[in-house]
Amino acid sequence: MMKYRKLLMASLSGLMLLISTSAQATLEIVITEGVNAARPVAVVPFAWKGTGAMPSQIADVVSSDLRRSGSFNPLALNALPQRSLDSEAGMDLAAWAATGAEAVVVGSVTPVGNERYEVRFELVDLLRAQAAVEANKGPSENKDHIIEGRSAVIPASQFRRFGHRISDLVYEALTGVKGAFLTKIAYVTVDEGAGEFKYQLRVADYDGVNESVLLRSREPLMSPDWSPDGRKLAYVSFESRRSEIYIQDLYTQQRERITDFAGINGSPKWSPDGKKLAMTLSKDGNTEVYVMDLATRKLDRITNHYAIDTEPAWAPDGRSLVFTSERGGWAQIYQIDLASRKITRLTYQGEWNLGGSFTPDGKSLVMVNRTNGRYNIARMELATGHIDVLTETYLDESPSVAPNGSMIIYGTSHNGRQTLAAVSMDGRFKARLPMPVGAVKAPAWSPFL
Repeated sequence: MMKYRKLLMASLSGLMLLISTSAQATLEIVITEGVNAARPVAVVPFAWKGTGAMPSQIADVVSSDLRRSGSFNPLALNALPQRSLDSEAGMDLAAWAATGAEAVVVGSVTPVGNERYEVRFELVDLLRAQAAVEANKGPSENKDHIIEGRSAVIPASQFRRFGHRISDLVYEALTGVKGAFLTKIAYVTVDEGAGEFKYQLRVADYDGVNESVLLRSREPLMSPDWSPDGRKLAYVSFESRRSEIYIQDLYTQQRERITDFAGINGSPKWSPDGKKLAMTLSKDGNTEVYVMDLATRKLDRITNHYAIDTEPAWAPDGRSLVFTSERGGWAQIYQIDLASRKITRLTYQGEWNLGGSFTPDGKSLVMVNRTNGRYNIARMELATGHIDVLTETYLDESPSVAPNGSMIIYGTSHNGRQTLAAVSMDGRFKARLPMPVGAVKAPAWSPFL
């Protein structure tokens, strides 16, 4: 038996490989609920210490990131008591305390030659700063209220990326949780007006900016899933008029066909160490869960039941899988220990539960719950079995969790069109990600990059 298969490049008769990038956002995040209950903060426009116009305003990126996180509600510009600050030294602390903001981001941009710029920022804890003033310690004598601050020399092309980096640092400093603003999302679009290659696999920054079309196909594309290093995507393609699983490198554009068995080849999921791929195959008759060792291509059949077993997902420690099965009569989520092969049913609440995946901390399961005929995104605490339904949208599917566990992106239907939406893990913050044309589905949130 051959241990290795040759790299297979796709036939151009069925599919086009390309990267076409747009700096503008095709997906726009439209917040629909929850931001008013978030924690108030402030982001002051960064002071420009050059001539002419600043290349771009980094503070806009930071403010938008924090608002979209669902955790923070940045003050409007007209509510800022000072709009020109380059450090905490010039802050009118009494005026800032009156805003009710918990913290303030201030910074500056200074040209340093050769089209490069020094960007500085500070995160000021207003509660600590006010306490220092009341204790007769001015900001210049006590710096405990500066809880984060960095500087870097970057080209103008990196302003947006460095803005996301600042947002990550601010988010972690204020919540204790790592920020996920430098991540990406992958998704499938279907545009009937795009000609013969109407199915497209796209990748964009988490906020929809810097979108690139990874490939276009005449036939459906499904189920993208990121490798743990964020370099590759596994996905399902029907370019040969039947389902096949591929892995594509986002940087080299090389891709490899992993399975082409008769019947179903679906639901690829990378293992946490990136060495294996869980998948759904029906090559032996029944629809079962398998795991492939990517180095040897050896397949391990994980389930063996007459009912449909599908949609595998790895536990964070890589020792078990959850999957959807109808072995109990209705679609529910089960867990299998890969060493002992012991299977445990996890979900009971509602009519159906399917498409389960673990949160990064391994303490909860995110899934699609059907109750009273409605399909919505839900979260279940594994310790108690309690399920919270997080969404009220229509025909929700394909939930994917941010790598910091704070948000869930998913497919839904809005005004008769498939689109993407997001919800915070507690269900309070909600947003839509509409696209001007076509349908959008099968989102996948990248790991930390």
